[in-house]
Amino acid sequence: MRLIALLLFMLASAADARGGSVVAAGGHWAAVIRGDQCDAESRTVAITGKGTVAAIAGFTFASGKGRWGQFHARLSRVPRAGASVIAGVGGQQFLLVSSGQWAWSRDSRQDEALIAAVRSADALRIQSRDGAGRRFTDHYPLDFAPTAIDAAAARCASLQTGKSR
Repeated sequence: MRLIALLLFMLASAADARGGSVVAAGGHWAAVIRGDQCDAESRTVAITGKGTVAAIAGFTFASGKGRWGQFHARLSRVPRAGASVIAGVGGQQFLLVSSGQWAWSRDSRQDEALIAAVRSADALRIQSRDGAGRRFTDHYPLDFAPTAIDAAAARCASLQTGKSR
């Protein structure tokens, strides 16, 4: 229980540091609003060392621009050049596009498939190989993820129609 409270505190702190506000949080996920962008995000369960940036994964809903529900991840390490970055959800695998320490879904169809998979799975993992060729995996429990996704999507939909509260 303490770990969950600590993770929620860290998510809220990260949202504040990046200029956002948390509108829904539970389990390991939160819905964060940053201007006209709404994110459902989680931090990896791995404890990061001092001076390192925690890995995050989530879905972005941007009012009037970009793809609706685009999956994104900041990886715990930079993948080596040419290495595949794969998101695994339940029994499904998704090949992601990456650049530096970031990875994204390939298109809107993959975004929809990832969201559908997240709704029925317990965990998300993102795997690749670092510059030294070592495999690394970032793990994310999916408790509260569907609720965070719905809250972020609903908030950005209301921003599009001008009905934000």
